[in-house]
Amino acid sequence: MNIIIKPYGSDRCYCRPDTTWERENRDFYSPECVYEIYRTPVLFARISKAGKCIGAKFVSRYYDGIGFGMLMYCSFSKDEPRETVMAFGSCVDHTSVLPHPLYNPLVLESEENTFEMTEDGTAAYSSAGGKDKTAILQEAICKASELTSLRIGDFVAVELGEMHPVKGGHIKAAYCGNDTIDFRIIR
Repeated sequence: MNIIIKPYGSDRCYCRPDTTWERENRDFYSPECVYEIYRTPVLFARISKAGKCIGAKFVSRYYDGIGFGMLMYCSFSKDEPRETVMAFGSCVDHTSVLPHPLYNPLVLESEENTFEMTEDGTAAYSSAGGKDKTAILQEAICKASELTSLRIGDFVAVELGEMHPVKGGHIKAAYCGNDTIDFRIIR
């Protein structure tokens, strides 16, 4: 299983190893070598049909579930360049927080369904659904399939914002009024 990521503001994609996947809200124990942890919200889809070079006209046939989650990136020194953080800091175990259960893709199209994330009780990110979110996700799937063969069970995630340093230790999120993320970062 691959986790293919389309970074915020980029047209390229990269893969995270499946050991980074966290779906059960287990606390994240930061390795001692980590200098700083960054977070960014993501919208993701589970691939249900194998494909390569998927066209926009057919992309809805290739995924069967969606969700909102969060990626964490670890830096290992002060003032580390963003590219280095993305390359090395995205391989740390349990840093792809893609919760289950997944939602039917049609749920994403309703603007009433919102994703809200907090850090130590303070609002960190909020986003309403809508057809624009569906378009962003489908574009990411098409882009990911240009260079990578997508397989059943893979995830494609698109970052919805810039990386921000994690200041607190308790991350919570809800989608459609349901709690989806609830874990602590232990340093």
